[in-house]
Amino acid sequence: MTTLVIGARGSVGRHVLDQLLALGKPVRASARDPETADLPAGVPVVAADLTRPATLPAALDGVRAVFVYATAGMADFTVAARAAGVEHVVALSSGSVLLPYAHGNAIAEEHRTMERALAASGLRWTPIRPLVLANNALTWSYSIRTEGVARMLHPEAATAPIHERDVAAAAVAALTGRAESGVVSDLLTGGELLSQRRQAELIGEAAGRSVRIEELTEARAQREFERFGSPAAAASIVEFIVAAARGGSPATGTARRILGRPPLPFARWAADHAATFAQPGTQG
Repeated sequence: MTTLVIGARGSVGRHVLDQLLALGKPVRASARDPETADLPAGVPVVAADLTRPATLPAALDGVRAVFVYATAGMADFTVAARAAGVEHVVALSSGSVLLPYAHGNAIAEEHRTMERALAASGLRWTPIRPLVLANNALTWSYSIRTEGVARMLHPEAATAPIHERDVAAAAVAALTGRAESGVVSDLLTGGELLSQRRQAELIGEAAGRSVRIEELTEARAQREFERFGSPAAAASIVEFIVAAARGGSPATGTARRILGRPPLPFARWAADHAATFAQPGTQG
């Protein structure tokens, strides 16, 4: 049964692809530009773009399972997936849809909209709902690399970041039938609550440098986050951090139940990405 990995160049999608290959599963990868995809040799690569529905039928031809990011274009994707005879869709959504306080939050509502499209499609589908991706710490990478500074709102706000490799492993468990959908769709987190300050310290330890914390006001944080997305999305991130500072970002046992092992610690994520934070000229 061929599995199509849509967004195979993404931080989670690439791990999904690699883990399926390691299991010997037939895979197909999609990229907006197959010529520059830079994916493992021998993997068929097709052009697929959820915002361009005409690209989907060829990409889905002969596919029975799909990994997809819950992004714009989901309604058109579900139509194409039904027509192609897809049997199972595993969608990377957001744990924010499970948080009572996140109703009206732009990021949570965007993912709820995508989930509603899948729920109404008649397709068998499984959401993967990580709450805080460890990769979020990459927003500090430039300032840590160039100045040794991490600028953050509420440094003591604690979250349980999850390594993208573990998010992918949860998705692969769903795609291969090794996890019950009800468990997979629970809130997915890392195994340990860590303050943002401690996360920056672990990054510094991995990169071999000290990291100074500069605390931001909510207004300044809003402006900083707008560099990476819309004002509404930036406001959503500020809201999540404020909630985390009040204890609203839990650690769950979902990853351990799915994977049969503890989730990878944040220190491992920091070690895996140390070069991104290292001072220029110090990389090995």
